[in-house]
Amino acid sequence: MSIVLEYPSWFVVFCITSGLLYSGVLYYRNRKINELTEWLVKLLFVVRFVIITLLSFLLLSPLLNNIEREVEKPVIVIAQDNSQSIVIGKDSSFYRTEYKQKLQKLSDALSDKYDVKIYSFADKVNAISSVNAIKFDEKQTSISSLFDELEVRYANRNLGAVVIAGDGLYNKGSNPVFASEKIKVPIYTIALGDTTVKKDLVLQDVEHNRLAYLGNEFPLQIVVHAKKLKNNTTTLTIQQGKNTLFSQKININNDAFTTSIPVYIEAKNVGLQHYKVMVSAVDDEMTLTNNEQDVFIEVLDSRQKVVLLSDAPHPDIAAIKESMEANQNYEVESFTADRFNKPLKHYNLVILHGLPNRNNPATKIVNEIKTANLPVWIISGANTILNNDLSVFSSIQKTNECEAVLEQNFPLFTVSDELRKACKYFPAVVCPYGTFPQTNGSTTLFYQRIGTVETQMPLMAFGSQNEHKIAQFYGEGLWRWRLQDFATHGNHNLFDEFISKTVQYLAVKVDKSFFKISLPAAFYENDRIVLKAELYNESYELINEPEINMVIKDASNKKYNFTFSKTSDAYRLDAGMMPVGEYEYESTVKVGNKLYKQHGSFNIMPLNVESLNTIADHQLLYNIAKTNGAELFYPNELEKLLEKINSRDDIKSVAYTHDTLSDLINLKWIFFLLLLLLSAEWFIRKRNGLY
Repeated sequence: MSIVLEYPSWFVVFCITSGLLYSGVLYYRNRKINELTEWLVKLLFVVRFVIITLLSFLLLSPLLNNIEREVEKPVIVIAQDNSQSIVIGKDSSFYRTEYKQKLQKLSDALSDKYDVKIYSFADKVNAISSVNAIKFDEKQTSISSLFDELEVRYANRNLGAVVIAGDGLYNKGSNPVFASEKIKVPIYTIALGDTTVKKDLVLQDVEHNRLAYLGNEFPLQIVVHAKKLKNNTTTLTIQQGKNTLFSQKININNDAFTTSIPVYIEAKNVGLQHYKVMVSAVDDEMTLTNNEQDVFIEVLDSRQKVVLLSDAPHPDIAAIKESMEANQNYEVESFTADRFNKPLKHYNLVILHGLPNRNNPATKIVNEIKTANLPVWIISGANTILNNDLSVFSSIQKTNECEAVLEQNFPLFTVSDELRKACKYFPAVVCPYGTFPQTNGSTTLFYQRIGTVETQMPLMAFGSQNEHKIAQFYGEGLWRWRLQDFATHGNHNLFDEFISKTVQYLAVKVDKSFFKISLPAAFYENDRIVLKAELYNESYELINEPEINMVIKDASNKKYNFTFSKTSDAYRLDAGMMPVGEYEYESTVKVGNKLYKQHGSFNIMPLNVESLNTIADHQLLYNIAKTNGAELFYPNELEKLLEKINSRDDIKSVAYTHDTLSDLINLKWIFFLLLLLLSAEWFIRKRNGLY
């Protein structure tokens, strides 16, 4: 501890001089003072000298420099794998009892010399107070996340060494050998688990799409793995509820057997469908937990109904219809206008070819399209007279031969590079002669090229009227494009792309509901159930003032009540984790006098990835230790591990010094010293009649 002055140190002489002068004048030049005894005068002189000198010294703004020394013991981190794979084998009772006692004993022994921190890791990294908190119950293992956590927590700390105990198996995160290099300290490993290959039949993987469409077949790619089960037989079964959809015997012909089986299942029902994939048990299997998997697939009825209406038969109609029928998501019908008597509201898209025209205004069809706000694609003929509500031009009875020039920056959907190149060579189509003033907001896909002149007149454009989409092709002869595509490429893929993307853009449904709930169709059992909600007013603006309530009901009709939290302009609900099973929900909100409801379902799936690989990977643990300047030990060698850590010279305490500057005037004891001296002087003078 020392004192630092903001002024030159020789200024202290003025402080002492001030104290001497002031005290001398007061006690040696004052006649009344002579009435006191000599020792009392000297005492009062000294007291006043100290007071004046100290006050003068404080005017120099002295600082107190306090140097503190702190010794930090090395931190030893013990990290234990808390996943289920540790206790799948026959040694599970050892790891739950005797091993945990040994690891706790190691921790206690290290605590005498080091600052020991204990962590569990698997799906998450958690700091724990003792090894007894380890349950070996987590569903996934990420070793790399442990290193990420340690890097953050112990940056600029005296981390001496890390001890990792596990089986070397991971099914989440990055390669732990590379992730461990960021720690920059010795990493010792304790090899748990069994590297012996045991008899086991494993349903290794079931690859599938998340979505399927009603009436279509969707694929499942099933991978079955068998270890040391040569000459055995198992049966692969796929069930939905009590119904068996697929069954096949599998003959295991070697001890390291793997087979991949493609299966196609028909999507017969709309909604979230639950399928169970199983392989029958074989005698003496190590575990049966990896013999089945649950598959959840959302089946959508998204086939778009399209009707093609024409004034007369035309090869364009056949070309468009054949192209669309190649896509199973479209249901296509074609009629001439005089033979069509169905309600248009049942269709998702109307394609008009040569309608309306001078001889057939198709008033009923046009009015029904406008009333139902249906998207429409108009393909113009030479005689077409287009209504202002559905068109941007009127034609006269003259035509031009026009080729297509693609708009390179067309924004409504993507155009493949192959189609961009092919457009240059598509044959000319017959276009009405005239001008083509476009409406506000229309977007052109193709411009007309007449001869060698590229014009700004649209050949195909997109727009909208009263919230329904309109596409207009100002010509006829699309069948020529289809033939050219086949002549050049031997297929109709590029023409089909043009038709498919046009129809998809026009027929796609826009969700304009005022209340929306969004969540995945399925969660794993270790996932938190997080739902989001959006609420709109009549102007379709996001609001979040009303309260949204939700009731979640499990398969036994037990109900859970929740209220959404409000975010900046929407809602969010974290319902926590729930047991495996099927759940239904109903959510309600009241806006003014209107009550909105949303209901649906979701599933909680079991997570069995820890049982897919039961052979410990001690080589990975060895690589982690070797890469980081340490060694691998087994559970019966923990005393050797303790000796190895204690013998290292690079794991030692670190001393830190901290310099702290503070104003001397802020010290309370100085205030009380001055108060005491002034009070004592006042009392002595008062008692002797000097006041």
